[in-house]
Amino acid sequence: MRVLIPSSLRSYTRSTWVEANGTTLGGVLADLERQYPGIRFRMIDEQDRMRANMRFFVNGAATFDLALPLRAADELCIVQALSGG
Repeated sequence: MRVLIPSSLRSYTRSTWVEANGTTLGGVLADLERQYPGIRFRMIDEQDRMRANMRFFVNGAATFDLALPLRAADELCIVQALSGG
């Protein structure tokens, strides 16, 4: 599946778009970790929850479910929320 990587994580992938495999969102993130060690921890915390500053969109729809079933033809966009003041 095609995965859009936010600019803040491109130091891991060296690319805007990458390919990853998995039957669930969690599985795709695990495959990204296999390919790019350390990237998953930037998105998922120690309690296996999505970090507050990360958003995941599958085919344009936001999801908060790591168990969400995915197909190879789906597109995952990972977005990092901006904050500051």
